Amino acid sequence: MARFDRYMLSQLMVLFGFFSLVLVAVYWINRAVKLFDRLIGDGQTAMVFAEFTALTLPSVIRVVMPIAGFAATLYVTNRLSTESELTVMQSTGFSPWRLARPVLYFGLIVALMLSMLTHFLVPGSLKQLQLRETEISQNITARLLTEGTFLHPSDRVTFYIREITPEGRMNDVFLSDRRDPSESITYTAASAYLVRQESGPSLVMIDGLTQRLSRPENQLTTTHFADLSYNIGGFLSADEARKPQLRHFTTYEMLTTPVHIQVRTGVTAGVFAEELHTRFVQPLFALAAVLLGFATLLSGGFSRFGVWRQIVLALLLLVLIKALEGVVTDPVLASPSLWPLLYVPSGLGLLIAALLLARTAGQLPSRRAMQRKKAALS
Repeated sequence: MARFDRYMLSQLMVLFGFFSLVLVAVYWINRAVKLFDRLIGDGQTAMVFAEFTALTLPSVIRVVMPIAGFAATLYVTNRLSTESELTVMQSTGFSPWRLARPVLYFGLIVALMLSMLTHFLVPGSLKQLQLRETEISQNITARLLTEGTFLHPSDRVTFYIREITPEGRMNDVFLSDRRDPSESITYTAASAYLVRQESGPSLVMIDGLTQRLSRPENQLTTTHFADLSYNIGGFLSADEARKPQLRHFTTYEMLTTPVHIQVRTGVTAGVFAEELHTRFVQPLFALAAVLLGFATLLSGGFSRFGVWRQIVLALLLLVLIKALEGVVTDPVLASPSLWPLLYVPSGLGLLIAALLLARTAGQLPSRRAMQRKKAALS
């Protein structure tokens, strides 16, 4: 690799790391706040929160990598143009195609890293995340043994404990079961214990009161009890093992056993095709974004006023390509045979970048040159 290529590539990689770190931090903080409230509110430890955070990072990185690559390319190209370094290199005989070579290397590196994420790391992390969520949802002890908080372990069920002693006794217990539309049952007890039986985990309440409200008669029946066993295994019915998700399978599995995966996940052929080819489109889009940003800024040439117009144009072109991705998705979902449409936006971005580089190199006539030619002919 030539010295100029190494120099520009190093600048791009440094700025790419910086923008990736900033964008990942922004996305991560937004998700971490919701994740923290949900996990800590359910009585989980900080280690569980850290584990869940690590498992969500690959998905976040996959989203921000194309944006970080595009931003790094704009920043480095703008700086090299402002400091006249690109002008000097062009004066020594470097064509726009030659100047774009380190940018192409950089785009391929970003695309390769993004491919590792989309094909392997993201599906694996999402699958492990679902397994851990299932394990935690089935951990009834962690979900119920939280004092001073009204918990909802299941729909239309409310549970409250005022205090939990070191011996495991729960003082002042409140349990409201409204799952049956015909009646509502409320249990209050001075103390209770959580025990495991063959039929499942049970809550043994001592010295309490049962209030049963029958509908539609609105008849209230109260019963005092010395001890009462309540099976709480029904709380887990809504948290059974979830159906496998399509995004949890690696690309290799999707290519080798497509029918088996569709049967297990229950998705249509259009959804399957869209998910599979999107994993190949995302790295291609990252490459297109990098080259498009460089080619757009290079087409502006050197100017004392900077290349802010070209920066705005590059942003508009990138937004246009992303909008086009949303347009071509619906036809593929309806008809899987139209999957080549998914590659059109990224291919269009690469084509625009090539045309801009050709125009800058003089291989395509500019508008000003065409006007001069027209004036000379007239």
